[in-house]
Amino acid sequence: MRIVRYRGARGISWGVLTGEVIRRLPHFDFSHVPTPEGEAEPLSAVELLAPIAPPRNVFCLGRNYAEHAREGPGGDQPLPSAPIWFTKAPTTITGPAADIHVPRDLTRQLDWEIELGVVLGRGGKRIPESRALEHVFGYTVLNDLSARDLQFSRNQWFYSKSLDEFLPAGPCLLTVDEVPDPQGLELVLRVNGEIRQHGFTRDMIFSVAAAIADLSRGITLLPGDVIATGTPAGVGMGRQPPLWLEHGDLVEAEIPPIGRLRNRILFVESGD
Repeated sequence: MRIVRYRGARGISWGVLTGEVIRRLPHFDFSHVPTPEGEAEPLSAVELLAPIAPPRNVFCLGRNYAEHAREGPGGDQPLPSAPIWFTKAPTTITGPAADIHVPRDLTRQLDWEIELGVVLGRGGKRIPESRALEHVFGYTVLNDLSARDLQFSRNQWFYSKSLDEFLPAGPCLLTVDEVPDPQGLELVLRVNGEIRQHGFTRDMIFSVAAAIADLSRGITLLPGDVIATGTPAGVGMGRQPPLWLEHGDLVEAEIPPIGRLRNRILFVESGD
């Protein structure tokens, strides 16, 4: 089932997308797969929004693909022996087709990172790896946009990855019953039609189940929590010379069968 969040005739709603038609959900939470009962609207008549509503910051895995961990600054360091966690602020979240407004006075080195997003349906603490996927509601596509000049000049990840609109998400939340193995997915990111990243979730150092088990050892997880599971090789900072996003670039991040993000990059002056 494809769960979407959208702005339509009745304002912002959750719904179920079937083909080119959305059936509105009168009530929705992440605890169970819903039954569509509301009125229908054509997909062409609505604006799709990010299909996530986390109760707090988005949890993110760093350096979770070996080839990505080896590219760019710090690539000579040993591969992680345990998951590396950081977070992105909820205000980073934006829609699957939204323009991304980038403050020119804060960054000139904007990078891309396609990631599989995991949305929890059941919370818990000390969740065993063998049962971790039972806590997943569904999966979505994320683009962990990153200001590399802020990242390296300040030697941290949170601020450089948490500027407003730095986490496009969508286009839908594909329920877990339609993804029998989250380690069997393909990830492709294009900029202006050119492939920049192409990888597979089987190449994660720490699987989705291992990540949930590790995070829940010390943090109580909540329904609706979002985990960004890391990015494969091919980011801009790993190229020689480095390659950054520019004003007007169209970034497309796709994970079949979930769908594709299409976001235009717009550098703006402070206050625009």
